[in-house]
Order: sequence, then structure tokens, then C-alpha cells
Amino acid sequence: MTVGRPRATVAAMNPYRPGKSATQAEEEHGISEAVKLASNENPYPPVSSVVEAVAAAATEINRYGDHGALKLRHALAQWLGVDTEQIATGCGSVGLLQQLFLAYVDPGDEVVYPWPSFEAYPVDVRITGGVEVAVPLVDHCFDLDAVADAVTSRTKLVVLANPNNPTGTAVHVERIKTLVKQISDEVLVVIDEAYREFVTADLGDPITDLLFDHPNVVVLRTFSKAYGLAALRAGYGVADSSVVEQIDKVLIPFAVNHLAQVGAIAAIAAEGEVQVVIGRLTDERDRMVSALRFDGWEVPDAQANFVWLPLGQRTNEIFPELERQGVVVRPFPNVGIRVTIGTPAENDRFLNTLRGL
Repeated sequence: MTVGRPRATVAAMNPYRPGKSATQAEEEHGISEAVKLASNENPYPPVSSVVEAVAAAATEINRYGDHGALKLRHALAQWLGVDTEQIATGCGSVGLLQQLFLAYVDPGDEVVYPWPSFEAYPVDVRITGGVEVAVPLVDHCFDLDAVADAVTSRTKLVVLANPNNPTGTAVHVERIKTLVKQISDEVLVVIDEAYREFVTADLGDPITDLLFDHPNVVVLRTFSKAYGLAALRAGYGVADSSVVEQIDKVLIPFAVNHLAQVGAIAAIAAEGEVQVVIGRLTDERDRMVSALRFDGWEVPDAQANFVWLPLGQRTNEIFPELERQGVVVRPFPNVGIRVTIGTPAENDRFLNTLRGL
């Protein structure tokens, strides 16, 4: 029985589904020492200077943090070479994504994105009463011509996860520029770069290569993945100041908490140290891709901190068996599994378990 009268779109929608924890898998299957490779988390803690800064700030949590995160915005603007008025902050990049939907999407408005992609996109469409226009991937990659063709006078947002989650594939900024030139300036093109730091190919930078000539472009990034701050929830967006003004209106009060702001500022200062950790992860990713291909699996080129196995209907057979043996990955039923890059030992466990199936 449902109490009250929820909005029809909310009552009918499926909620966002996070990756299962190792503890959940252990309890469900009666096993121990499970490993979680399901949520694209960094397996390593933040660098020591970030931990120390957050620990020191913990004595101040009796007070609200700065709602506008102004120190963080200034630090980001200086780091990225943009004006402070072009910086937005939010509860992870996913929080900023929801703010964009709330600020721009009316019931009946269309939102275009390639699919499969980040599972929060259809959730935000339904929350705002928008209309999902999902454009199928081709060979696990964006078909940007088809994305352009899908844009109509009713389209408010085009959303591109680059690198794409869950496939890990990515496109060069010049291809996105071609897309932007094909559609109206009244349509926001949101480039969701949650995994940008793991890109090892030369893809260009939408902030320097797109934003200044195309004010309808919005770039979202986060400190959750590469910087190891997933639990603190600090994300940022770079956009025209008029866009920032609108999405700031729907920012939940104090959404970026004080510890998140302190941690993010410290992470910017420790960028050199963080790059060492990122290098370890991208090396492991490349090792995983090579090992999987050697074993005969189809694996697309990976530019994030995960690999994608397009298993089709075999997903429904392989995923539960991996989990029963203590390796928790992220399934997309009838499509494939996404495997986060963990420590070398965790990655070896996944490879060896898969070989035994």
C-alpha cells in the first residue's frame, strides 16, 4: 500500500540502483572475503595531505559549511583557468546533473543521450517529467550523427558521458564540437566527465576547446573517482555564467558539506601525488584489457577506471556465478558486466575466477 499521493512519474519509476557491497554479497551467499568491483570507486585512500586536511576540519562540523563553496570555486577557477562565475559546485557531478534537469527540463521536454550510459540519466528524466530520447550505441561507442538527428525543437538537454559509463569508450572533443555546431544554441550540451582523469588517449579538453566558443556547453567533473573522495561528494561544473546562475538556484542548501570542500581544495593542491595513483590504476586497467583479450573476451577500448564485457544474455549466467564466488561486479542484464579496476590482487582474483567459469 502506498501512503499519500506521490507524483505519477515517481510512483512508476525505478530508483537508482547502486553497486552491491561486498558485505551484502557475503550475507546473501554465505561467503567471506568478497571483493567489490561494482561502483567504479578508487581502491586506494586519498593521499595523506588530503586525509590530514579533512581530519583537521572535522572539529568544525558543528557549523554549516559555506553554501556557495566560494573558496572551492575560487580554487577551481584558478586551477582550470576560467572565471569564478563559470564554476558551479554540487553533491558530486551527479548532483549537478540533477540541478541541470531541475533548472531546464519542464514536463514534456526531451533529453537526448546515447544508451546504454549512466543509469542516473533516466532517473532524472522521470523526476522532471521529461521525455527520454535514447540513441543506441554503435560498437559500444557514441553515434553522434544519430544524436544530432534525434534533437528536435522540444530538446532541452543533450547529455554525453565521456568516457561513457558503462562501456568505457570515449570520443575526441573535435567530434563533440561537430555535434554542437549541428544543433541549436538553445540546447545545452552536457559533457559528463566523471572519469576524465583516467583518459590516456589524446581527446582534447572541452573546457579550453569548446566552452569559450559555445556557451551552451556544460562540463561536469568530480573528485569522487580519481581523487578517492567518493564518500564526501564533491563535484563541479564549468559553464557560461548564465547557466551557473540558473543551476545555483536549485542547489540544495549546504549540498557540498564542509569536509567535502576542504578535501577537494586539498586534492587540487596535491594533484601531483594524485597523478601517481591514477597512473597505477590506468596501468592496471590496460593490463586487465590485455589479459581479457588474451583469454578470448571481447573488450572495447577502455578510457575509464573500469572495463566492459559485452556478454549479452550470458551476463545473466556469468554475473551471479562471479558473485557467488565473492567477486562483486556491476551487471546490466542481457547486455554486459562492468568491472571496476581494483588493486592488482583484486583484479587477479576477478581474472582467475572468470577463467574458472
